[in-house]
Amino acid sequence: MPTTSLSELVDELLSGIRPLPIVSAGVPVLRRPALPYDGQLAPDQLDRLLAAMRETMHSAPGVGLAAPQIGVPLRLAVIEDPAEVTAEVREARGRVPQPYRVLVNPVYEPIGDGRAAFFEGCLSIPGWAAVVSRPDRIRLRGQDETGRELDEEFTGWPARIVQHETDHLGGVLYLDLAETRSLSTAQAVSDYWSQPTPATAAHALGFPLRSATGATGAADDSGDTGATAP
Repeated sequence: MPTTSLSELVDELLSGIRPLPIVSAGVPVLRRPALPYDGQLAPDQLDRLLAAMRETMHSAPGVGLAAPQIGVPLRLAVIEDPAEVTAEVREARGRVPQPYRVLVNPVYEPIGDGRAAFFEGCLSIPGWAAVVSRPDRIRLRGQDETGRELDEEFTGWPARIVQHETDHLGGVLYLDLAETRSLSTAQAVSDYWSQPTPATAAHALGFPLRSATGATGAADDSGDTGATAP
């Protein structure tokens, strides 16, 4: 896609309604690998886009948002999590506050063999959640909005948020990785599976908890602390 087309797309998006509309599953932009960001947008345009993404993430509410979720096929994402949860949930899920961060061209790789199983949801698949087993410790590399290189480790819930948003940039949705027997409406999760870990759900619904470390829990880009995830 030519740079001018991307610039025009972003200008049109930013001239529209706020918060920005979130693209739902089934729209092709969510299933195509996003383009590496290499300066296709003017600095002030990038700043305005990121500010609008942050506003949209807060409004949803959510703890992460990737550019394809607003129809922009660029490898950009924002994350932020106040982690306003109980001590029990914090311990079970490894959920700690994350400041506002911009991820540009992020990639991640697992560190070690540990995995954790969590309920996840997605702002692009509203009303549903399912359990996904993911690495519980990762190395993230990429840049921030200023071009500064990132090379950091994340664990627990923050690692899940980073993986979920980075997966969006590769055209991957959490349902691609989920235990299909765990698929539940958000209402069912609220009514039955709001425990700090999905162990009860696994037993009742008949799916395995694929967790090498024994850690389980629930996470999402929606920021719903009782049910779903980024």
